[in-house]
Amino acid sequence: MIDTSPRAKLLDAAIDHIAHHGGAGKSLRALAAGLGTSHRMLIYHFGSKEGLLTAVAREVEARQRTALADVGEGREFWRRLTDEDLRANEKLFFQLWGQALGGTPGTTEFLDGVVDDWLGPIEALLARYGVPEADRAAHARLGLAVTRGLLLDLVTTGDREAVDAAMERFLAMYE
Repeated sequence: MIDTSPRAKLLDAAIDHIAHHGGAGKSLRALAAGLGTSHRMLIYHFGSKEGLLTAVAREVEARQRTALADVGEGREFWRRLTDEDLRANEKLFFQLWGQALGGTPGTTEFLDGVVDDWLGPIEALLARYGVPEADRAAHARLGLAVTRGLLLDLVTTGDREAVDAAMERFLAMYE
């Protein structure tokens, strides 16, 4: 069932807005104006700017985990993750992670599940690759670390060719 609550609608709009216009560097009032709402409504639904941005990043992550379950293989998922439409949300992800690690108020909940929520879906993909069950947990962490490291490289350098080549080398180990 699709959530059509006002909060869910604002969250969907924020995900789209941030994907096209960024968000971490904007004030809550500027984000609200971009979303066609008031800063008071964002505070009501998300508590703060950081709460809104954390909700955006967590929802984008949840959608990517769902997509991982639907893809046939790692290269297809990598193409999805590196799509230009996700770049601003990926940048936001890394900005929030750093803020959460630093204890910025309103961001610390971002760390809940930031690693563990991915391990099961990645292990399921590894099972399709034929990785023995006893090895899947370690390979899942390795795959998550490699993927996030290359995404950080991409948002930092913009060198799509280099990160694609590195991911291709990594994925080839599973063939």
